[in-house]
Amino acid sequence: MEPGAWGNKTVVTEFILLGLTENIELQSILFAIFLFAYVITVGGNLSILAAIFVEPKLHTPMYYFLGNLSLLDIGCITVTIPPMLACLLTHQCRVPYAACISQLFFFHLLAGVDCHLLTAMAYDRYLAICQPLTYSIRMSRDVQGALVAVCCSISFINALTHTVAVSVLDFCGPNVVNHFYCDLPPLFQLSCSSIHLNGQLLFVGATFMGVVPMVFISVSYAHVAAAVLRIRSAEGRKKAFSTCGSHLTVVCIFYGTGFFSYMRLGSVSASDKDKGIGILNTVISPMLNPLIYSLRNPDVQGALKRLLTGKRPPE
Repeated sequence: MEPGAWGNKTVVTEFILLGLTENIELQSILFAIFLFAYVITVGGNLSILAAIFVEPKLHTPMYYFLGNLSLLDIGCITVTIPPMLACLLTHQCRVPYAACISQLFFFHLLAGVDCHLLTAMAYDRYLAICQPLTYSIRMSRDVQGALVAVCCSISFINALTHTVAVSVLDFCGPNVVNHFYCDLPPLFQLSCSSIHLNGQLLFVGATFMGVVPMVFISVSYAHVAAAVLRIRSAEGRKKAFSTCGSHLTVVCIFYGTGFFSYMRLGSVSASDKDKGIGILNTVISPMLNPLIYSLRNPDVQGALKRLLTGKRPPE
């Protein structure tokens, strides 16, 4: 910290992240664990992207959205984990103010697109199962691109709003963040100015980025369930539900951890629980997504096998 334009106040020029533990021996173990998790996550999502790219059978709207989801998962984990690995390696974590604000922006941008992309995927399943005759028209390439663009635009506005609102707060000491990456609640705790507006923006943001998408997903799957139950054959019902199982699993993991993190607006104090939830959000969820989609989807399994063995896809 250094004296600045705030008179006798000191202006924070960097934040010190406490990370997951101060035990140096444990830090070395955590470095190996999170490096392995990062490599597995990036490798798994790149494998999904490669499978979608080379397998003609996967050139459908559902896998177009899945490919975008894999890109987002790579982005989300890259925003948080490599800086944390650098901190674990050097046993200290001093983050410049601008770098902290940038990390906050990109994390909320990518996670926000994730929220709405999962909603677009639910809409895709609704059209495929409930409106099969008009599916190809209603989910054309132009529509797919437009949906992704809308997801990015909404998330950009949300992330920029939070970033600007945080950047105008006064941070005049202390500057120790009880977390392993820069996020809204732990930064609120360090501000020496009012965070009332920020709390309101966080509530509104959580509504538009969490509650509204979850309502759309629930409505979509209510229609899907009703349509599937009208199918007379058990095999037909199983086939219809199988295309939704992976997506529903990812939704439950993503929104389960996200809601617990950002809807607890009664308290902005940081704690070890928040770090555990942060690990779920930034590491476990992106790492599980390719596993979930590959284990539950025979088309993806076949594409991955052909990719690894070098065989050409069937004509």
